[in-house]
Amino acid sequence: MGVHDAPGWLLPAFSRSVVGAGGTASPEEIRRTGEDLLDRWSQTGRHFHNVKHLVEVLAHVDELDEEVHEPDLVRLAAWYHGVVFDSAERKAYANQGGEDEAASARLAREQLTALGVPEHRAQRVGELVSALVRHAPNRKDLDCAVLCDADLAMLAAEPQRYKAYLHDVRSEYAHLPLEDYVRARTRILRKLLARPSLFVSPLAQGWEEPARQNVAAELQRLEKELGRLEAARAADDASDTPGQDDERGTGSPPVVDAPQPTSPR
Repeated sequence: MGVHDAPGWLLPAFSRSVVGAGGTASPEEIRRTGEDLLDRWSQTGRHFHNVKHLVEVLAHVDELDEEVHEPDLVRLAAWYHGVVFDSAERKAYANQGGEDEAASARLAREQLTALGVPEHRAQRVGELVSALVRHAPNRKDLDCAVLCDADLAMLAAEPQRYKAYLHDVRSEYAHLPLEDYVRARTRILRKLLARPSLFVSPLAQGWEEPARQNVAAELQRLEKELGRLEAARAADDASDTPGQDDERGTGSPPVVDAPQPTSPR
């Protein structure tokens, strides 16, 4: 999906949200900003965190919008929540994932202010985006809770869709060694299952059980895979352990037993 094959309603929806948030820029300026965002969401290497994901998050926000106080700000936060993305090894490890929420929040504040959105409202969008770093919203902040829940809603997908999601996420980090990826993923899954609840907003509570089933099943599979990977690595390490001949080095002469003295007759 790119700018030209995104759903036809997507850019007009962005424009409505900007205007609803108080934006005063011309329709052309707002549209250009929306196109810039879609270009970013469509960058090469974004196998899961792409325009399709953006559309799904916006759809989930709509499912929960009865609980939202400022829907335009929440929708704008969805547009910006993962717009800055780089799954390169160094940045992926530094940010604990490819999504750079701090940079995305800065971009939101800069672009929305430039479009005439009042500064305090642009700041609020940035705060909502930044909250996704931990996905632990204040339960009293329903706008933040809805955004976090919408972003995690994929965890509750039907099994086949969840399987496709796992494939896409792994594709984004295909450059990482498999064992490193599996270890990182299992840590994430364990933290998720340790939470009292995955979803905070009342209307999202129906996602809790299927999400936990998906996450638990994935964790069980990855723990088995990690065991196999560790066993294979241990076997490789054992086979590479240097023996006596190896300790001599390639330039050393072979060791020959010294002749023993013979007994006198």
